[in-house]
Amino acid sequence: MTTGTGTPEERLAGLGRALPPVAAALASYVPAVRSGAFVFTSGQLPMVEGSLVATGKVGADVSADDAKELAATCALNALAAVKAEIGDLAKVRRIVKVVGFVASAPDFTGQPGVVNGASELLGAVFGDVGIHARSAVGVAVLPLDAPVEVELIVEVG
Repeated sequence: MTTGTGTPEERLAGLGRALPPVAAALASYVPAVRSGAFVFTSGQLPMVEGSLVATGKVGADVSADDAKELAATCALNALAAVKAEIGDLAKVRRIVKVVGFVASAPDFTGQPGVVNGASELLGAVFGDVGIHARSAVGVAVLPLDAPVEVELIVEVG
């Protein structure tokens, strides 16, 4: 995998996506923190224009395919938080780690496929720089009954 031409935001546009405004924090935290060469995002929910776009458990209320798209939305929100910290996504040197949480029905075991929504988006936007370590974790419930939550660790230059 190699990085395509243009800026990360131009590659997003080529995918039919745009970087959203930074999602407002739901409690006492900030969307992202920079420490040295790294930006750590808080967990990002699938918020669009200030509203959660789906609720419920994956494998019961939300299909795995829909949840995969929601994970991509979470990743977009995380990238917006990163950009707010560093000013320009072209400064991203590496997506180091993705952690995805999937609110799962008791018999749902497809968490890795759901979190692929975030991983595939990051790969399409950043190419080789977007290849990362990852965890995909099934949980009983997420804030606001969201089906998916994603956080990033990003190295910047």
